[in-house]
Amino acid sequence: MNEKFEFLIVQLIEKGYAVLDDFIPEKVVKSLAENLHKRFSVGEMKEAGIGRSNDFQKKENYRSDVISWLDNDTDQEAERIFLDLIDGLMQYLNRTCYTSLKTYEIHYAMYKPGTFYKRHLDQFQSDSGRQFSVVSYLNDDWQPEDGGELVLYTNEGEITVLPKGGRIVFFKSDVLEHEVKTAHRERLSLTGWLKNG
Repeated sequence: MNEKFEFLIVQLIEKGYAVLDDFIPEKVVKSLAENLHKRFSVGEMKEAGIGRSNDFQKKENYRSDVISWLDNDTDQEAERIFLDLIDGLMQYLNRTCYTSLKTYEIHYAMYKPGTFYKRHLDQFQSDSGRQFSVVSYLNDDWQPEDGGELVLYTNEGEITVLPKGGRIVFFKSDVLEHEVKTAHRERLSLTGWLKNG
């Protein structure tokens, strides 16, 4: 697994972002997608907004996905496998890049057809805790016509990433603006941040 972590770090240094396929094993991707659908069916997926909890705002013309936060102490097998991967990446960054990361926060996200998230940065103006963003996809057989692309706004121009199941995208939370284009079919992901506090 260290080879995958190293790849992400090298790509981040060289390009300002990293994209890696098959970060999550296919079987785990399917289980995580099932977990997300279960949460949705029992009403645990809530409308997302912008801002922190004390300044939270729903802005449907800016962001229209629904989310559900993972418990970092979950004992659900697929979630535990995924969070162990994220923890491993965090520890590897601390060991090799001296990043002093302490924790992470991750949520499921579902974009129904017609939903999107406009261009934004992940780090709050009033809180610099979020250091690195990670987006992992849970979609089956995603095609370009399905929309829902992640667009990264880099110094070299726009980079478009399809939300292919098992793929991870990794970038600095305070540097790279990005958006989710309108999805034309249900789009599933796990999105989160590696934090220094």
